[in-house]
Amino acid sequence: MSNQLSYRLEGQNIYLIKNNHPILSDVSITLSQGQLVTLIGPNGAGKSSLFKVLTGYYAPTKGACYLKGKKIQDWHKKELAKERAVMKQQSHMPFSMSAIDIIKLGRSPWAEPMNKTMIDEVIDMTQCQGLVHKDYAFLSGGEQQRIQLARVLVQLWREKGPSGWLFLDEPTSALDLYHQQQMLRLLRELVQQFPLCVCMVLHDLNLASLWSDKVYLLNKGSIVAKGDVSEVITEQVLTTWYGADLKIMQHHEHQKPYVMLSP
Repeated sequence: MSNQLSYRLEGQNIYLIKNNHPILSDVSITLSQGQLVTLIGPNGAGKSSLFKVLTGYYAPTKGACYLKGKKIQDWHKKELAKERAVMKQQSHMPFSMSAIDIIKLGRSPWAEPMNKTMIDEVIDMTQCQGLVHKDYAFLSGGEQQRIQLARVLVQLWREKGPSGWLFLDEPTSALDLYHQQQMLRLLRELVQQFPLCVCMVLHDLNLASLWSDKVYLLNKGSIVAKGDVSEVITEQVLTTWYGADLKIMQHHEHQKPYVMLSP
């Protein structure tokens, strides 16, 4: 196996059919460690379905997903869980658990004893110190998202930091502005410092523009635009595929596209 394949998760010519209805059509995507990748698109575009195929929850009807050159479906569940972690948009617990116990669930694929130093480090970096001893069910949606982020980071944590592929479905949807900024800053720092790929589904195009290394735009189950944010977040592309009346300006500090809806 080449080193190039060792650091990729790839979907190749993916088709997905559910109840005789085509959901994804000939989708190919590459997720490399060291990148923050975002999936965008209008409602019903296929983002969530692609998310589930890439993470191994759905088997494609045709085509395949490969992690480190091996089909996702051929990985043992525990070994796969050491390489990729998934944070859903909402995670409800059917019974009472403390937030710290939710975080510790991230280590369930690993055989070695719980490393308290590592747990504490992740709690600090996700700013969950004041939440960990509370009942998870009574936390707000945003607080639960922060606990879930800590859980998935703990799941991928090696000796010095996270490694692998981290999938996040609308991770900022319930967060206030401060915690949106802190979460995205943390994810950016982690992909720059460690062999980690973050793949997010986002509806907020300005967050996608400001933080992403690469963007994939889906519409009706196909990838219709991909590349750097400057290639995808354009008036022509967004007007074509979203149908909204909008303007693109440049972020004055970071020189990234900024989307403004026309009144």
